[in-house]
Amino acid sequence: MTTIGLIVNPIAGMGGAVGLAGTDGQVAEAISRGAVPRASSRATEALGLLAGRGIRFLVPAGPMGAEALDAAGVTGYDIVSLPGDPTTAADTREACQAFVDAGADLILFCGGDGTARDVLDAVDRSVPVLGIPAGVKMYSAAFAVNPVAAASVVIGLDSARLRDADILDIDEEAYRGGRFAVRLYGAARVPYLPGRVQGAKAVFEEADDERAKREIARFIAGVMIPDTLYIVGAGSTTAAILAEIGLSGTLLGVDLIKNREIVAKGADERTILSHLDDAAAARIITSPIGAQGFILGRGNQQISPAVVRRAGGPGRIVVVGTPAKLSGTPALYVDSGDPELDREFGDSVAVISGYRIAQRKRVASTPPITSPR
Repeated sequence: MTTIGLIVNPIAGMGGAVGLAGTDGQVAEAISRGAVPRASSRATEALGLLAGRGIRFLVPAGPMGAEALDAAGVTGYDIVSLPGDPTTAADTREACQAFVDAGADLILFCGGDGTARDVLDAVDRSVPVLGIPAGVKMYSAAFAVNPVAAASVVIGLDSARLRDADILDIDEEAYRGGRFAVRLYGAARVPYLPGRVQGAKAVFEEADDERAKREIARFIAGVMIPDTLYIVGAGSTTAAILAEIGLSGTLLGVDLIKNREIVAKGADERTILSHLDDAAAARIITSPIGAQGFILGRGNQQISPAVVRRAGGPGRIVVVGTPAKLSGTPALYVDSGDPELDREFGDSVAVISGYRIAQRKRVASTPPITSPR
């Protein structure tokens, strides 16, 4: 019988949709802006696919694990720790040590990069780990591409190979200020099945890449439609578009542009939706995260399923990416939190990669889980 230690970070990802670029130290502010917990539902989505498969779960009590198992219909689990209220990183480390002592085969955690760091601090490389993505950024390589993929890796654990996965340490204060500061925190052992586990974020800074950004920007600026609301996502490629029309946006946030003017800077989901109510037409401009390939669901949760649908659906999304980035990104992914919307992207999208140049790039999907329980 496979034994899995489960950790859910109840506050993970709460800062995303409300434009905080992270939740560390910002829980009260996130709640004041209308943020709602999302980690439990992400965990439940994965755990529901694991119910009845003969897995022994070890969990902390309450919202750090037991509640998600109850919601998913998983019974017969063992509670190994009693976290405080509110929960802390120390609670994560205590639970992980209990998992190790109990002989867990895998630690399955639901959260973001901060949770990944806490788990690594507790177990180092003694036990394999796998993340159910529920944070804001998730630049580390320890995460499945979505909750269904996480479940499929657990089900296929015997055939998965273990690989070293970079755990990245993001300076959230710098991130909120528009500066990308990242360092390698450590390396975890992660079970890997192709197409189901993401890589670490990569940054491309070659001179040719910068020239490509300018060419993309020149093309997009030339085809912008008057009176259309442009929802411009994070990244240096999208920042180049704003620079081309003489604007300075938020490098790591979402800006709203209309008639070549910024109408909202660093917008959260609520602000975007309010502007969409008055917009005659809208377009969303986004760039996939280097190497990881996510169009939605990593670092741009402000562009929520509700925003995409209000803007007119996936057909209103313009994806931009330089040739260097695309060559290092085998496939694109969508993890919006709405599986039905994710499927509407189809099996490929056109990515603007230069002036009047586009590449057709595959959108990977997670195969349905069909193995018997």
